[in-house]
Amino acid sequence: MNKTETCKEIVFRSDEFLLKGTLHLPAVTRPPVVIGSHGLFSTGNSPKQIALAQECTRRGIAFFRFDHRGCGESQGVFHDVTSLESRCRDLICAVETILSGRDTGNAAAFFGSSMGGAVCMATAGTSFKEAVSIVTVSAPVCISSHNEAMKAIRKSADSYLPEPLFYERNLEFDLSGLLPALRNILIFHGDKDEVIPVSEAMKIYRNAGHPKKLVIQKQGDHRMSSEEHQREFIASAVNWFEAGFLLSGDRK
Repeated sequence: MNKTETCKEIVFRSDEFLLKGTLHLPAVTRPPVVIGSHGLFSTGNSPKQIALAQECTRRGIAFFRFDHRGCGESQGVFHDVTSLESRCRDLICAVETILSGRDTGNAAAFFGSSMGGAVCMATAGTSFKEAVSIVTVSAPVCISSHNEAMKAIRKSADSYLPEPLFYERNLEFDLSGLLPALRNILIFHGDKDEVIPVSEAMKIYRNAGHPKKLVIQKQGDHRMSSEEHQREFIASAVNWFEAGFLLSGDRK
């Protein structure tokens, strides 16, 4: 934790579930805030999200990371409650909870990794168009039983495998129609991503509105395991958030 950073544990409700998260606060009054959405089988405690939160607070930006329903310390049984739609509701409830409090200002941006990126894009394109900016890592646009991404997601489940019908019933979506509504988006993707093909990042970039930026990391995998890639991502993401908040008038 930075010397100027404080953390608050936050519990909030999304539908009938209690979700838990951590709000990282810099030593400034009512800062803008980034709200993160983690990957399918991850939690809000991923090292990448924690590192991003710490750098944001060092630069005067708050960060809220939380466990989606069915994950980490939040309520719910993963295979019963997980879908793109339910995670979008979680994200909206997180936004409403944080912005209704007194710790942050009224400006919010999104960060999403893998499925979390899809959640952020879907939410920003529909129910929270006020998102100042978006940063995604390895985000899919379309998941269906007919594409390679679905097969790769099954393999990435490691030792935890939901029932076979879970994937087709809960994870199929196509965000192609929402992409033109997105603005101020920074897209990171590895060209050797073994789960979500890099063509998904190119599709986002091609169809999203300006301003937008695409960073393809050479030899980059889905988890962004390279420390050099992680450093590049953290620096670029925080710069993008800071610039977005400046344009919105939330930073002096």
